Amino acid sequence: MNELLDAILDLVQGVDPVLRTALAGLFIMLETTILLGLVVPGDTVVLVASTAVDSPAEYWALTITVIVGALTGASLGFAIGRFFGPRLRASRLGRRIGEKNWRRAESFLDHRGGIAVFISRFVPVLHSLTPLVVGMSGLRYRTFMLWLTPACILWAFAYVTVGSAAAEGYRSIAEQLDYAALIFVGVIAGFWLLVFAVKKLLDRYVGRFADQPGDGDAATRED
Repeated sequence: MNELLDAILDLVQGVDPVLRTALAGLFIMLETTILLGLVVPGDTVVLVASTAVDSPAEYWALTITVIVGALTGASLGFAIGRFFGPRLRASRLGRRIGEKNWRRAESFLDHRGGIAVFISRFVPVLHSLTPLVVGMSGLRYRTFMLWLTPACILWAFAYVTVGSAAAEGYRSIAEQLDYAALIFVGVIAGFWLLVFAVKKLLDRYVGRFADQPGDGDAATRED
């Protein structure tokens, strides 16, 4: 199994570092723009790209690029929501997302304000829908960025660190242990399970506000 994993990691590492980093940033930008996050696996691309990191410079370049990509995508989503939100929501694409999801995002934002922006980065569907909903709300762009930026930083460091550390750890023991690949797979699987559990917990938290009437002003708070 080590040979198979070696081949996969070598294939990823064989991609030009600049191109590899740019693709990770592009995919994460697409994930947080409009509703593309529902079909673009940005987190998977970032995790795969991080396994090829072999220097501090590449680590920081990838992390910073992913952060910038996420913020850029969310900013575009905010702008689209501000200028085209109602029309997009009423469009065929908006209807496919479901009115329930739109109302869920609106209710969470209405009740939790900036905190909802932070949490939404880690919740499926909401991480793509929230920038649009914020754009249609009274929440200012500055407040949106103040809450979203630390969430994106935390997200980027988590994925890049786990991916690069797992790959580096594997390479350091591959020659000594025939089952080193299993350890690598276990680390990645454990990380995915942890992410899944956190997303589930946050999704339940969001659900607490889904059916509650809003106060109409929470989305304009500066918290």
